Amino acid sequence: MPAGLLRRRTGAPLHDLGPMRAARRSALLDLGLADRRFGYPLEMVLRAGAAGWRIAETEVDYLLRTGRSKVTGTLRGTLRAVSDMRRVMSELRPG
Repeated sequence: MPAGLLRRRTGAPLHDLGPMRAARRSALLDLGLADRRFGYPLEMVLRAGAAGWRIAETEVDYLLRTGRSKVTGTLRGTLRAVSDMRRVMSELRPG
C-alpha cells in the first residue's frame, strides 16, 4: 500500500502501517472494525482518520528482523495481504 495514498485518505503524516497502535478500548470498539486478517491495520487507520482521530507516527529504534515474515516472507502471505488491503480500500472509499 503506497503511503502517499494513505496520507491523502487520512490526512495523517504516515509513512507506514507500523505494528503498534494505541487507543482507548471503548473508542476502538466504536470504530466498528470488521476485518480479522491482514486488512485490520489499514481498516483501523482509515476508520480512525474518518472519525477525526489524531493519528501520529513515532520513530523508534528496533533490531533487524530475525527469521521470515509471515506476511511478506511467503508468496501466499503477500497475496493475502494485498488482497485484504485492496478489499478494505475499496470498501472504505471516502464520500
